[in-house]
Amino acid sequence: MNSNQEVIRRLSKYRNVMRKMKALGLVKVFSDNLADAIGVSPSLVRKDFSMFNLTGNKRGGYRIDDLVSKLNVLLGKDKKQRIIVVGCGKLGQALMNHNGFPRVGIRVVAGFDSNPAVLDTDAPIPILHVKNIREFITENKIRVVALTVPEIAAQDMIGTLKKTCVKGVINFAPLALKSSEDFIIHNMNIEQEIENLFYNIHFAENNPSG
Repeated sequence: MNSNQEVIRRLSKYRNVMRKMKALGLVKVFSDNLADAIGVSPSLVRKDFSMFNLTGNKRGGYRIDDLVSKLNVLLGKDKKQRIIVVGCGKLGQALMNHNGFPRVGIRVVAGFDSNPAVLDTDAPIPILHVKNIREFITENKIRVVALTVPEIAAQDMIGTLKKTCVKGVINFAPLALKSSEDFIIHNMNIEQEIENLFYNIHFAENNPSG
């Protein structure tokens, strides 16, 4: 992950923390509070904010409303965040029906597949044939895609998506795909993440600290 992506992830975390603080009735927040909440140093919080001219008062802290509004603009949360899912097997359909998306302003507008058995143009979230994907992306100005196709089809689909206005892919296929400056790919290897978790548990159990 490059440094820009790391900063963006932290900004997103700050925003989420402050939204929870606002829901609790808090009006102001200090860099120390945000640092503790996401596990970084207060100086890094201030550095991140200064990069984007997000200012506060040393004694009075930052106004939560102001910061959240500015972060919404910086992160594009003031715009519609619509995605499509390519590959509508069990994982793809689970993503399409994930009830956490609406809470953060993300809307799955369609799924795409080549299997006639899963196509359903009348569903609340329609599942369309993949042959129509480029037209749909153009008409709906889709910029982010969740990719849950088999490994053998992943690279070809990336080639297709690069010819559209799509700028980012969340890749769940068991194949690490490379990002470029104008086309960002986040690889989500579920098997590897679970395997790494077991490794970490095994290591902790067999190498106790202290």
